[in-house]
Amino acid sequence: MSTGTAVAIPIGRRLRRFLRDQPLVPLIVLLVGLVIVLEVLRPGIVNERWIANTIKFAIPLAILASCQTLTMLTGGIDLSVGIVATVSAFVMATQVTTHDPAIAIAISLLPAILIGLANGIGAGVFRVHPLIMTLGLSLIATGGLQVYQRTVLATGSAIPDSLAWLGTGRTNGVPNSLVLFVPLAAVIILGLRRTGFGRLLYAIGDNENAARLSGVRAWQVIVVLYALSGLLAGIAGLVYVGLIKAPSLSLAVPLLLPSVAAAVIGGTSIFGGRGGYGGTIVGALILTVLTTLLTVLQVPEGARRILFGFIILAVTAAHVRITEDS
Repeated sequence: MSTGTAVAIPIGRRLRRFLRDQPLVPLIVLLVGLVIVLEVLRPGIVNERWIANTIKFAIPLAILASCQTLTMLTGGIDLSVGIVATVSAFVMATQVTTHDPAIAIAISLLPAILIGLANGIGAGVFRVHPLIMTLGLSLIATGGLQVYQRTVLATGSAIPDSLAWLGTGRTNGVPNSLVLFVPLAAVIILGLRRTGFGRLLYAIGDNENAARLSGVRAWQVIVVLYALSGLLAGIAGLVYVGLIKAPSLSLAVPLLLPSVAAAVIGGTSIFGGRGGYGGTIVGALILTVLTTLLTVLQVPEGARRILFGFIILAVTAAHVRITEDS
């Protein structure tokens, strides 16, 4: 055979290369497929109102999942985001009875940032593994929230009209929460792609030692990262309580594992250095639609959790298989 003869690339390999270069494609195909299945099982369910409700419930999950995406890019994880969101929501709901809503919101975000700073100092300065550090802080925050609840039993709680408008309202059929989420998502996506801080997250996750040898003060990046994660979790809690309208001591805790799943399904590597927020947003939508699908099928709660876990594992394994090199 002549050395100049071109070697034909198998179609399967070319398809995998395309999907690896365009990781959002298989996720969007999966999302559309789930919506089609849902419409077939319950004709007429997919309408303007359903789409708006799906987006409203996906947004708090997507904001929490942004915390996981950012921390996973460095090879870490934040297991405190569920309780941090709950703390912010509960503190806001109890403070708004005695303060202006804007002041109550500012007060509620303070513990979120402080918990994030503590996580960052532990993981970045004292080199405690992020999984252990954030898990420990989540337990401390849970106990602190229970103590706080006893001190505000007499004050009651309330949800400001502004947060209720943001969480549940629609304008011309479009969820009001998009007013907050679209700019926030744009800042995260552009921040990862266009800023030095975003590039540092990828560099630390890809090879932290090499980043240090290049002059990067990794501990400073980690501290800022987890403080930012705490802030985002606090914002997610405020949006979620505006949607649910019922503050509790476990409000956003059930969203912890789905937030991790949304980031992983979206293509973010738990080993760091690879991923993006665009895929995470689609992952949050997939999980929200999947939850609706299991509800329509009237799957019992126990079986629903088992099936939910298997589907997440299968989707994640398939996505990694498709988008990575053989």
